[in-house]
Amino acid sequence: MEELTQYIHIDGMTCQSCVRNIESKLSNISGIKSIQVSLENKLGTVVYNPNDIDINHIIEHINTIGFNAELNQITNSNNLDLELGGISDENIPTATERISSINGVLNVVFPLKNDSSHVLIAYDKNQTDPYTVYQKIQSIGYKVNPKLENIARAYLRVQGMHCNSCVMNITQTIEDLPGIHHIKVSFDDQSANILYDPNIIILSIIIKEIESLDFQVAVIPSNDADQSKENIVNSNTPILSGEKIQRSNPRETLVQLSPVNNDDTETCYLSIIGMTCASCVDSIQRNLCKVEGIHSVLVALLSNKAEIKYNPEYIIPSQIAHLVNELGFRAEVLETMENGVEVIDLNIENMTCASCVRKIETSIGKLPGIHSAEVALLTHRGRFKYDVSQIGPRDIIRELDSIGFPASLIDEDTKASSSAKVHHRETQRWRNSFLLAAIFGIPAMIIMMAFMFKWKNHEDAPQVIRGLSLENLIMFLLSTPVQWISGRYFYIQAFKALKHRSANMDVLIVMATTTAYVYSCIVVLFNIYQRLPSPITFFDVPPMLMMFVALGRWLEHIAKGKTSDALTKLLSLQPPQGILVRLDEQTGTILEEKTILAKLIQRNDILKVLPGGTVPTDGRVIEGTSTCDESLLTGEAMPVEKTVGSQVVGGTKNLNGMLLIRATHVGHETALKQIIKLVEEAQTSKAPIQALADTIAGYFVPVVVTVSGITLISWLVIGYTHYDSIQKYSMYHHSMMGGDSKMNHHPGKEPSKMEVVLELAFRFAITVLSIACPCALGLATPTAVMVGTGVGASQGILVKGGEPLEAAQKIRTIVFDKTGTITQGKPTVVDTRLFLLNDPYWTLKRLLAIAGTAESGSEHPLGKAIQNYCKDYFGREQFGHCEDFNAVWGYGLAAKVSKIEHLMTKNNGSGDGTTFQDKSYSVLIGNREWMERNSIHVTNEIDSAMGRHEHDGNTAVIVAAEGRIIGMIAIADRIKPTAPLTIFALQSMGLNVLLVTGDNVKTARAIAAQVGIKNVYAEVLPTQKERFIATLKENSRKGDKVAMVGDGVNDSPALARADVGIAVGTGADVAVEAANVVLIRDALEDVLGAILLSKKTVQRIRLNFLFATIYNLIGIPVAAGVFLPLGISLMPWMASAAMALSSVSVVMSSLLLRRFRKPDIQTYDNHEFILWSMNKGKNINVHRGIDGLERTPNGSFISSLRGSRLAQIFSGAVSAVKQQATNSLYDKQRAALLLNSSSLDDEIEMHGVV
Repeated sequence: MEELTQYIHIDGMTCQSCVRNIESKLSNISGIKSIQVSLENKLGTVVYNPNDIDINHIIEHINTIGFNAELNQITNSNNLDLELGGISDENIPTATERISSINGVLNVVFPLKNDSSHVLIAYDKNQTDPYTVYQKIQSIGYKVNPKLENIARAYLRVQGMHCNSCVMNITQTIEDLPGIHHIKVSFDDQSANILYDPNIIILSIIIKEIESLDFQVAVIPSNDADQSKENIVNSNTPILSGEKIQRSNPRETLVQLSPVNNDDTETCYLSIIGMTCASCVDSIQRNLCKVEGIHSVLVALLSNKAEIKYNPEYIIPSQIAHLVNELGFRAEVLETMENGVEVIDLNIENMTCASCVRKIETSIGKLPGIHSAEVALLTHRGRFKYDVSQIGPRDIIRELDSIGFPASLIDEDTKASSSAKVHHRETQRWRNSFLLAAIFGIPAMIIMMAFMFKWKNHEDAPQVIRGLSLENLIMFLLSTPVQWISGRYFYIQAFKALKHRSANMDVLIVMATTTAYVYSCIVVLFNIYQRLPSPITFFDVPPMLMMFVALGRWLEHIAKGKTSDALTKLLSLQPPQGILVRLDEQTGTILEEKTILAKLIQRNDILKVLPGGTVPTDGRVIEGTSTCDESLLTGEAMPVEKTVGSQVVGGTKNLNGMLLIRATHVGHETALKQIIKLVEEAQTSKAPIQALADTIAGYFVPVVVTVSGITLISWLVIGYTHYDSIQKYSMYHHSMMGGDSKMNHHPGKEPSKMEVVLELAFRFAITVLSIACPCALGLATPTAVMVGTGVGASQGILVKGGEPLEAAQKIRTIVFDKTGTITQGKPTVVDTRLFLLNDPYWTLKRLLAIAGTAESGSEHPLGKAIQNYCKDYFGREQFGHCEDFNAVWGYGLAAKVSKIEHLMTKNNGSGDGTTFQDKSYSVLIGNREWMERNSIHVTNEIDSAMGRHEHDGNTAVIVAAEGRIIGMIAIADRIKPTAPLTIFALQSMGLNVLLVTGDNVKTARAIAAQVGIKNVYAEVLPTQKERFIATLKENSRKGDKVAMVGDGVNDSPALARADVGIAVGTGADVAVEAANVVLIRDALEDVLGAILLSKKTVQRIRLNFLFATIYNLIGIPVAAGVFLPLGISLMPWMASAAMALSSVSVVMSSLLLRRFRKPDIQTYDNHEFILWSMNKGKNINVHRGIDGLERTPNGSFISSLRGSRLAQIFSGAVSAVKQQATNSLYDKQRAALLLNSSSLDDEIEMHGVV
């Protein structure tokens, strides 16, 4: 839309009423966007659309009002008459020089002596405009104050605020604009009351600034303004003389949705980066739904995707992405989704090992139209992306069935129950398979042992016919049903695998049992035909191998079920229903209540929670007090007190009191749903360390089959070339009862050379096939990740997958944000001091009554801290009466306070019955400059008292009344109680702990001294934190990781840039997109718990991996007879038992992680901590900014070898084996090194000494 700006010279104006008359009448004319009239300069500035109205018509309108207007002949210069703040008389020359340096400024004059606030500025219109000058002046540190006679008021409706942080964000942003006198934002009424100078800033600029913060803004029309004024403006809000109430028509910000026509509706998908909480989702959905042509918007926070239904006749996907970008996010159209790509989630049965996963992914991935195939072994789930124009979901399911993996569709509402049913069905099937195999396997084992005891010489056993012994006949009868009935499943699975040119564990089992069975049948038939003695057979292999495999898989499924216990507990917390109530709007009493399903609860519903009941959804308490058990969500064992205004989390237990809550988050927005989603995604993700195991598993079975074939051929060659050396190891010549190794054979019954060689060769080949187990390798990582993430979630530590879980144990540098992380993030009063000690009238109670009343209208964080302290002190919400409130940016406030004497007489502890007549006080609260500016001298005693607090990083404000300083209030953002212990524990682990903050050097040093952080980076802008983390990562050695710990709000870029981003104290808002690890509790010690959980989990993964690797590396050579000369060999049934137990032992090993508990931080409060505390404030290096952060080399070739994946796995595994439990976190030597400090007691500041 085209806009032009013109200047009109206006004669005949005598007062501000003339100005208001012109502005109000011209503002209502169509085509005029804005008009500003200056009485002093007799100039009107008009912004208009030339397509709607001509400048001459605007001039005619002004003339018809009664003034003389003409188009201004633009000159090269114009003057600005301003009131500036932040300039003292001594600094006028400096201010003149700095303002003169602004581009377009021609001259700067301070016309009055001893008045540093009044300034005249001449500027070149051709180079700049007034508002740009105002912005430049503010950017160099001077406040452009409004003139009181020009103050106007505007009432705005602000939608999208979700908490007091939004209120503070709007307030601070608007207060920093030039020409703003006062702003009061009401969260309850979703509105803002703004006092501003329209000669400095126009209302549209204010609205745009608020909208840039992702809020929806509209001007409240005249018929609503009076009501809003009652809601927003209390008795403490300043009412200035001559104020102008802005009554312009509301802008057309809400666009009506076009009628929904399903036939014309299309769907597009966006990838959205930058969402951090549910309010971001709400902002996107709310704003997009206002756009014409968009019918519905569904945003998924955790997957960072949005589904939008739209009418292509009105809007296209690229335009929708642009709209989302305008809201402050980064959006891209997912072309694959737009082109008809769908996603299907399936439950997949019959998967037993990593080879099955690889087979499914490769087989399905080869189908036309398949974009990706992702399969998780432990959860028996697969996610497939496909082109609907080429393939459908039934085709995918049919293909899975054809390769031996029946699949079923996962419904969103039945995922948990479906998964549980599948797992139960699999467990029951393997139990039944084991029982069937045991019916034949156990008798086979008993008979085999009986014949071995009774007839040590095989030739002496009873013969049914020549060549067929009774033992072989019985074993044949027992093995045949197992081979062809119990083994049917293995045959089908192996056939399907081989059909698709892949191999898995089932192939090995089938090859082992078939080889043993067929070989045994052939040699028996051959001996019968040749009328030779009955041979040694392997009929015992099929029943015992099948039995042990079924037993192992049954136990494995039972153990795997326990790995997801944490998720099962979370799923069980989901409340099925809630009690919906309707309240009387006048009295607040309950008029009606009914029970509804939790899925039907809507936002802003009023719900009743009975004692002992479950909170149905996230909300805020509006009535009642109680305590809630949140242990399963946060790991906090103690019940949490809930009062009016407290946040409650759906799924937690209400213990003792009845509560009425207002629903704030419902459905998938609730904290419980988000936690479940996070845990599900984490448990199905793959850690980087698993990549090696997956690669090995892909080649494992072919390699084992090859080794088995080589074993067979090798022993055939060895048998015929060195028969005399190896014949003694044959079952024909070896007693299993430990007797003589050389047996005497009856004449004519001595086995032939071929029989001995074949028995040895096939025995070892079958044993190789029986002992090899890829399942242990495939289960080593996912079982540990599943248990680790589940245990972490149950203790309030949400790890988003295997990758951050593995990376956290490699952290060598950890960076802490200050506000809200090291500190509590909420200023509180830490000290009060009365200076008029000899005057009985001025007591501490009177000081606090005056300060609390004066600050009752303030939205400043320091003012809020004083308010809260006074509320706690007096035990009440309201104090006295405040009027003529005036806050000056950077200095303080002035107000008149009255009606506080009732606070003095109530509970007066003096006991003298003294009462004072109610009076009014002129109050000043602020810094030294504010006192001096109001002609109140700050004595050395007062200055010294303030300095001591400022040295500790506190803020000291002076309270003056009736022209006298009566006291001081010190305010600080306290450190969290456990911060020093946490820093001590992290440093004792050898981590390099850094502090980065935007605060000044003095405050940063004070906080660092309290918590013991030696390296501090102060005055770092939020935009610089990301670059700071990036530089640290570049400087780190290969393999070392950098972690960033913050609150996940204003430090999201730095959290995302770090190798491991840890968000602390998110509470119910667990969906911090930028963080890899989310800590629900606002407890800094959970950072330590997260790192230790990572170390324990990775240690368990490495132990599992090491066990599985060593098992196969040692077991296969033993099975192949490599150690036969040493007398070490295995029978096939022994190998099958070892194989079955190997995967079970890996899962059981992972289950040991369930014993993990976060460390009790108080256990670190020991003698070493006391010694550390004595030196924690010394040798602190304080850097100003990040420019001094030097780059360091990444290490040598040797260090790069140490950082390789294989070296890390095996070195970590060996270290894990050697590690022994210790009571102390680190040994005395490290403690001595940590506590050793140089003789310098002074603190050092690097790169910018202050």
